[in-house]
Amino acid sequence: MKELAKLLERIVQRVNINLRELGFDVTPYVANLVPPAQMLKFYAFYGISPNHPLNFQFRHTSLAGSYFLGKCQVTNSLLYKSDIRGDELKKKGDLFQCQGFEIPIQKDEEINIKDSFLIKTLVHSFSHDLETPEEFFIRDTIATHYSNIHGSPIDGCFLGPFVTVDLTTIHDCVVGAFSYIQAGEISHLSFKPGTVWVRNPGVFNFLYKYDPQELSKYIYFGPGSRPQGLFIDFVEDRQEAFQRVFDVVNLEPGIPVPRNASLDRFAVVKPHTLISENVLVAQRAYVQNSFLGKGANAQENCYIINSWLEGNDVTAHGAKIIEADLGSTVFVGFNSFLKGTPESRITIGNDCIIMPHTIIDVKAPLTIPEGSLVWGLVTNQKELAENSVSLDELSQVDSYFSKGAMCFEGSGKKFVEAFTYRIHHILEANGALYDGNKNMGHAQKNQRIAFNTIQPYTLGDSEGLYPTIIIQP
Repeated sequence: MKELAKLLERIVQRVNINLRELGFDVTPYVANLVPPAQMLKFYAFYGISPNHPLNFQFRHTSLAGSYFLGKCQVTNSLLYKSDIRGDELKKKGDLFQCQGFEIPIQKDEEINIKDSFLIKTLVHSFSHDLETPEEFFIRDTIATHYSNIHGSPIDGCFLGPFVTVDLTTIHDCVVGAFSYIQAGEISHLSFKPGTVWVRNPGVFNFLYKYDPQELSKYIYFGPGSRPQGLFIDFVEDRQEAFQRVFDVVNLEPGIPVPRNASLDRFAVVKPHTLISENVLVAQRAYVQNSFLGKGANAQENCYIINSWLEGNDVTAHGAKIIEADLGSTVFVGFNSFLKGTPESRITIGNDCIIMPHTIIDVKAPLTIPEGSLVWGLVTNQKELAENSVSLDELSQVDSYFSKGAMCFEGSGKKFVEAFTYRIHHILEANGALYDGNKNMGHAQKNQRIAFNTIQPYTLGDSEGLYPTIIIQP
C-alpha cells in the first residue's frame, strides 16, 4: 500500500500549506483516522439512468465504499464511504440566477475533486459560486465523518465531523465539529466547534455558538483521537443494519413503495414503516417503524425512528428524528438531532423550521408550536423558550434581535422568506409536488437507477488504489 500512503502524505501536505496562516496542522487529526486496510474492504459504486448525465473520471484515487451519480472527476484523492451526488448540477443552456446576476451556462457542470481526503462526506447540489458556475470544485481539503459539502466550492480547508458548509465558497478555513456555515464567500477563518452561522451579506446575519462543554457530550474530536460522543455512538450502533444492503446484489424492498415514490437501493427500511406517495428515501438513509406522509423525504445519512411525518416534511442531510410527531411542511435542518423517548415524545407543529445543527434531547414531552423557528440545544420547556421564536415575530425584526446565545442582525422578514423559498425549492426538486404530470423530481426520477461496482488493486504497491477509470455514455 505504498502508493496509498504517499497519496495521503501528499494531501496532508497540501492542506497544511493552505492552512499555514492559521497555524493549523491537520497531521494529528488524520493519523490512523481510517486504517489503510479499510480502504480495501469496500467496493465503490455508481448509478446510471436516462435521467442523470454520465461522465466519471477517476485518476490516482481510492474510492472505498463511495457512491457517485451524475458528472464527476476525482484526481489524487482518497474517498472513504462518501456520497458524491451530482444529480442537480447545472446543464448547458441553463440560466443561473444569483445575487442579481443571470449567467448563461455554456457547458454541463461537473464536480471536480482533487488532492482531497473525504471521509463519509456528502457532496451534493451545484456550485453557488458566481465565478465558477460550471465547476463545483473541492481542492486540497480534508473533510471528516458525516460532514456535508452542499453547493459549496471549497479549497484548502479542514472540516471536522458533522460539519456542514452550505451554499458558501470557502477558502483556507478550519471548521470545528458540528458547525454549520452558510455565509456566501469566506476565507482564512477558523471556527470553533458548534458554530452556527447563516449570513446573507447586507441582508441578515444569524449567529449561535454552542457551549463547548455541553457540545462535547454529543461530539468531540481532538488531535490523535477518533470522533467521540453520542452522535458517533448513535450511528455506529446501527452500522450493522447496512451490512446486508451492501452485501446483496439484488435486493427487493421489504415494504410497499408507491409508483411515484423512491426508496433507494442503498437505504435501510425496517419493519412497520409506511411510505406514501411522492416520498424520497435517499441512499444511506435509515427508517424504522415510521410513517412518511405524502411528499416527505429522508435525505442521505438521515435516521427516522418511531416517528410520524405528516407530509411535505424535509429531513435534510444527516438529520435524525427519534420518537417525534411532525406536522406538515416541517423543515429539520442538516445534521440536527431530535431525540425523544416513548414516554416523552417531541411534537412539532405545522410550518416549523428546525435550524440546521439543532439538538433537541428531552426526557419529558415537548411541544413546539406551529410556525416556530428553533435553534441550539433544547432539553426542556425552559430551554425551548430561550431557543425559539415565532416566524411572525422574527419577520417584524428590521435591525437587531437576540435571545439566549443567539444574535440576529438585519431583516427578519428576508430571513424567513429565504428559508420559506428554500423549503419550497427542496420539495419541488425532490418530487414532493408531483401531480402525475408536472413537477417531477428525485422521487420519480430516481426509481430505476442501475448500480455498477468497481474495485481497487488488491496487491502490490498500488494496493487500495483504483486504476484510471473513465466511464461515459
